Amino acid sequence: MSRILIFDSGLGGLTVFEPVAALRPDAELIYVADDAYFPYGALGEGALVARVVALMGELIARFRPQLVVVACNTASTLVLAPLREAFETPFVGTVPAIKPAALASRSKMISVLATPGTVARDYTRALIHEFAADCEVTLVGAPRLASLAEAALRGEPVADADIAREIAPAFVERAGRGTDHIVLACTHFPLLRARLAALAPWAVEWVDPAPAIARRVDALLGPATGEAASRPPLAIFTSGAPVSPALRKALLERGLSVSS
Repeated sequence: MSRILIFDSGLGGLTVFEPVAALRPDAELIYVADDAYFPYGALGEGALVARVVALMGELIARFRPQLVVVACNTASTLVLAPLREAFETPFVGTVPAIKPAALASRSKMISVLATPGTVARDYTRALIHEFAADCEVTLVGAPRLASLAEAALRGEPVADADIAREIAPAFVERAGRGTDHIVLACTHFPLLRARLAALAPWAVEWVDPAPAIARRVDALLGPATGEAASRPPLAIFTSGAPVSPALRKALLERGLSVSS
């Protein structure tokens, strides 16, 4: 029986958990939200690396996963190399899906909607240089969008105007052309996908890397057994704070029980 640990700073990794769970019903899945330190963008780079490496050591010792998914762009752009140096467990990261967006764009105008931390990373700019040199790429660091997604999933009111303000810079028009693909470069953002589409000033393709991540996990684990996992998926929150009824319902809808 395979065991997969899916890790994020908060609830965004649920958008990766779902396609992984769909592809690998035979695997035991553990979802860990490091909400004690959410959002990761508030940490300095050194503090973020130290936090994730230390916590991952505890989680690997406790759960002994066959594979770990770092379902967080902000963390992946910094900590994948230190994690792979520190542990033998294979890691699958989450990076902005710039390559498929650039390949699919007809207008050759794409935007990368991310957290400010991901926008600031040299890693993100390297992806643009390598895979989107023929495109006009707009980098948008949306400071509040991840927190708005968290709030919405927890059942708190989130105003349309607040979401619209965060995504507006991603829509660019110039010389008769406009943005036609927007990379969702934070795993939190697809939690709001329906509202993003409804509030967009025009229709675009929203590019989510989660299905590709799930396929990579599936390939690394090898053939599925065809049997259901012996234990249901488990959600763990590092803060130990009470889980709201709305969030508990959202987790149960995804098949997750909350660790006490």
